Amino acid sequence: MKALYRFTLLLLLLSLPLVTYAQKAKSKAQLEKEKKENLNRIKEANRILQQTAKQKQASIGQLNAIKEKIVVQQGVIENISRELNLLESDVQETEGIVGALQNDLQKLKEEYATMVYAASKTANSYNKLMFLFASDSFNQFARRLSYLQQYSESRKKQVELISKVQAALNGQLEVLASKREQKKSLLSQHLSESKNLKGLQQQQNTMISRLSQQESQLKKEVAERQQAVRKLDNLIADIVREEIARAARAAREAGKETSGSPNKVTLTPEAALISSSFAGNRGRLAWPVERGFVSQKFGRHNHPVLKGVVVENRGVDIQTAQGATARAIFEGKVLTVASVPGMNNIVMVQHGEYFTVYAKLKTVSVKPGQDVKLKDPIGTVYTNSDGTTELQFQIWKNSSNMDPEGWIAKP
Repeated sequence: MKALYRFTLLLLLLSLPLVTYAQKAKSKAQLEKEKKENLNRIKEANRILQQTAKQKQASIGQLNAIKEKIVVQQGVIENISRELNLLESDVQETEGIVGALQNDLQKLKEEYATMVYAASKTANSYNKLMFLFASDSFNQFARRLSYLQQYSESRKKQVELISKVQAALNGQLEVLASKREQKKSLLSQHLSESKNLKGLQQQQNTMISRLSQQESQLKKEVAERQQAVRKLDNLIADIVREEIARAARAAREAGKETSGSPNKVTLTPEAALISSSFAGNRGRLAWPVERGFVSQKFGRHNHPVLKGVVVENRGVDIQTAQGATARAIFEGKVLTVASVPGMNNIVMVQHGEYFTVYAKLKTVSVKPGQDVKLKDPIGTVYTNSDGTTELQFQIWKNSSNMDPEGWIAKP
């Protein structure tokens, strides 16, 4: 009964790969989560692009929004590709199961045919009786009777087994057909999304071409931006130095000994706790706006349009929707509210030895000395004449500038 053994083994194999199934289910759930996140990001990028596109003149803000859509679109395509790979693995596994079931079914039918042929030789009651009464002893008679009963029972079990294998085969064939249909649908989606990506890339090239015609204006904007960055840097440096000196004086007046670098803030026990908690949440800190995308990253990088021009960013620029509210990424105390030409209003919040800076604000909702909690409103983000709403956000540890993207959670 090799087919019976194989079918039993197959049933065991169908029930054993629970870990593999769980892993695939987790992968599929993760892909579904990423798909929803990408859809939300595309929706937000479209909303921001529509706001900037109200101005007839091309702008860096429009180009940034298109670039964000391209990045997300590439993620969508990658997501579909990974889903296709998982589905292809499922199809191959199901094809293997179908093949094994078909082979088992054939073997079972052949075995059953052999049994039927053998049974035909003793098909009538007379032959069975002759077979029994031809026994040499009572024990042989009992054994032959038991054999006939077992043989009859085996035929019944064989019929039941054939029925079960056939049902399992039909079920797997339905699963296989469904997976092949899913694969066909995904391939169609992949083709469609690839066309969308190509369209966005063409749109980006067109926007860069239009912006290239505004070279003198762009160079002027870059110069003004860098001048504003220097002024903001100087302001932040002065404020940090003042806070370091103030904290040191307060510690001395309280009769506490201070040690360590003179370029670090002397922390009270309460401030040390906040500072430690802030550092402990690295990579999980809240976004400084509810929705948006990083339009310009930290550090030095090439200008998106002007060849040979390098710009430097002390933080990150986050492009968001018009009227968006900037919010505290962590609990702390408002250290400074000021105004810097080119950066509009700025707010600086202290979190122990860490500082967060919110610049390019249209209005401010806090005042110096005010305690703020996580996601408390700081102010509204400024929208420029191009229709671009963009927050400049920075993180400092004492007098050292840090890349905010390594601290805040992914949007």
